[in-house]
Amino acid sequence: MKKKDTQGDLIRIGTEMIARQGFNATGIDAILKETGVPKGSFYHYFKSKEEFGLAVIDHFAERFEQRLELFLNNEDVAPLGRIRNILESGLTLVTQNQCTKGCLIGNLGQELADLNERFRARLDEIFGMWRERFAACLSEAQKRGELSSAIDPAITAGFILSGWEGAILRAKVMKSPQPMRDFVDVLFSAILRQK
Repeated sequence: MKKKDTQGDLIRIGTEMIARQGFNATGIDAILKETGVPKGSFYHYFKSKEEFGLAVIDHFAERFEQRLELFLNNEDVAPLGRIRNILESGLTLVTQNQCTKGCLIGNLGQELADLNERFRARLDEIFGMWRERFAACLSEAQKRGELSSAIDPAITAGFILSGWEGAILRAKVMKSPQPMRDFVDVLFSAILRQK
């Protein structure tokens, strides 16, 4: 018989609910109802909703880190192709979700960065790690002669993340993946043109 992972269930279901409706609009009672967990059990695993929110952020970041690893470290694909592949994959996911979820880290950044310093700092740290991953891929593209040496990998990686998060936000607002499609097309035709 498989042992129930109550803490994991709370985090997994909480992540889904927060991705759909935001952190502040997601009540503990709704998460407990969805998971079938008594209130006392929640506070056994998490001291507060803030601690729970940080666990959700870490859970999402860990899952996304696995996606970055899968795409950006795939040596069977040229570095710029890896970046295109992860963006195309994100576009597919947002399209499959009818442009309703977006990026949890971006969503929480917009919702909480001005309200909670612990959330802001953790979200900034995650964006920084993502930026480093993209910058490493861009540096590799330069070493292989695929990308101009005039491009600063760290700045360009930050630009990619900022533009991508903005395109995801616009896709949610417009209920259309077109802003994401446009971003990918312009990124590769104007910024990451192969030499």
